[in-house]
Amino acid sequence: MASWRRITGAAGLAAGAVAAGTGAVLAVEKVAVGRLRLRPDPEADEPLGQLRGRPLTVLADDGVPLQVEIDGPDDAPVTIIFCHGFALSQDVWHYQRRDLAAAGRLVFWDQRAHGKSGESSAEHATISQLGADLYAVMMAAAPGDRPVVLVGHSMGGMTIMALARMHPELFGTKVIGTVLISTAACGVDPAVWIPALLRPIARQAAPPVLRGATSGRAAGLIERARQAGGELAFLGTRFIAFGDPSVSPTVVDFLERIIRATPVAVVAEFYLALLNHDERAGLDALGRVPVTVITGERDRLVPPDKSDELAAGIPGADLVRVAGAGHVIILEQPDLVNGVIAALLERTAQGMSQRGRSA
Repeated sequence: MASWRRITGAAGLAAGAVAAGTGAVLAVEKVAVGRLRLRPDPEADEPLGQLRGRPLTVLADDGVPLQVEIDGPDDAPVTIIFCHGFALSQDVWHYQRRDLAAAGRLVFWDQRAHGKSGESSAEHATISQLGADLYAVMMAAAPGDRPVVLVGHSMGGMTIMALARMHPELFGTKVIGTVLISTAACGVDPAVWIPALLRPIARQAAPPVLRGATSGRAAGLIERARQAGGELAFLGTRFIAFGDPSVSPTVVDFLERIIRATPVAVVAEFYLALLNHDERAGLDALGRVPVTVITGERDRLVPPDKSDELAAGIPGADLVRVAGAGHVIILEQPDLVNGVIAALLERTAQGMSQRGRSA
């Protein structure tokens, strides 16, 4: 394996080459993005990231404070808990928070080290820990016998799978349904989601080297490059996260700000968690309740065949493939996603009604 000095030196040379060669490219990209922004944008006035719920702080089992927000009445018949993805925050559920208010009691939370939740030690940056965190959030936000539906996007879906592996007894009793979006049980390489200068290191280096690249002078260089991304960051986010090139520039900007707000060290640590995760052991437990898997056919982060495999591995799961959609389908096609969630909620309500009549 290459030495740490050689790897960081290569990263520095790459940064220099990028800095030397991007002037003309930036000029061209600025014109391209400018033209995109001149088009009519129906989301221009949407208050993205501004909707808030009642705050609740939940302590994880290792003491990390998890930021939770709750919308809706406490006596709603069902609680819906939304788990966001890698390098994101609960704010990506904007359209679900806005449009599903009548569906039940909505719970949104920031995964550890993301959004407004507390920092995590590197050893606890794992999918198993996220499953334990979700258990803590569920017990605090929906205590007792309150029925729960779980909705997870990307890493949030993996979080739900980890919960099913660790607490299978909850599925079919407390958890009555699940929606898994743009996610997979194993075999995901999310390197395109991490800063460009870290990608070669991430794919080839050992974990300690990757973590070393996110501290000290190297981390400062990478963070400055991220913050100065401008038009290139806009175009990169649009390409990686969305399938439709005509997606709202306001939505692209919103997502790019969320990603940029996630510290590079957090991105690197959870990249390793995603690379090594395997949650197939929890799929049978998930199959005890209605499950819908959603995938975009242009998902560049979690290939659609991975979602196909996931649906095939969960007994009785439904699969929804969305033509033209990318990885962050919850922002790209929110009406479709909300319709799928509402349909699953209707199925779970029928199931509760049937159980009630037979009791």
